[in-house]
Parts: sequence; C-alpha cells; structure tokens
Amino acid sequence: MKSISVNDLAALGDVAPIVDVREDAEFAEIRVPGAQSIPLSRFVQSLAEVPASGTIYVMCAAGGRSSQATAYLEEHGYDAVNVTGGITEWHRGGHPVNRG
Repeated sequence: MKSISVNDLAALGDVAPIVDVREDAEFAEIRVPGAQSIPLSRFVQSLAEVPASGTIYVMCAAGGRSSQATAYLEEHGYDAVNVTGGITEWHRGGHPVNRG
C-alpha cells in the first residue's frame, strides 16, 4: 500500500483530492479544507462518490481507517494513497483546517 506523510501531502497543494473516511461528526469538528467526506461506515455503498481518475489521498484521524479504505480502493483499481497520521498529524503540523 502506498502512503504519504501529511507534510508531503500539504506540499502537493490544493490539487490533491483528499477523501476523509471519518464519521460525519468527526469531519464536522475539524477537517482539511476541500476534503471530501465519505465515512468508512458507508464507504462501500458510496464508492461512486470517489473520484474515478487520478491519485486519491485517503485520510482519517490517525491512519487506521484510511488504510482500510485505501486497501479497498486499490483492490478495485483506484490509485489510492494512505495519509499516515491523519488529521491528527495534519493539525499538529500546523497545516490549515476548517472547524465547525
């Protein structure tokens, strides 16, 4: 499975599509600006919402749920990359977030 650090992801800029697989309440609390929410609890049923082309960066709180979603996407032919450390490391690293 491919993975990327939050700092390397941030260096890619706004062009990197991020899918956040945390649950709705978690996403509402804090998120990466521009990230798309597709909670892991309904991920399989919502696969049509995942961008069909290009590299997709998958994030959760720390990396566990996103690694599950990344593996699933890879099995289905997507170019998916797990974001290690998730939103926890993203925020800790001083990268921009939206709240509320």
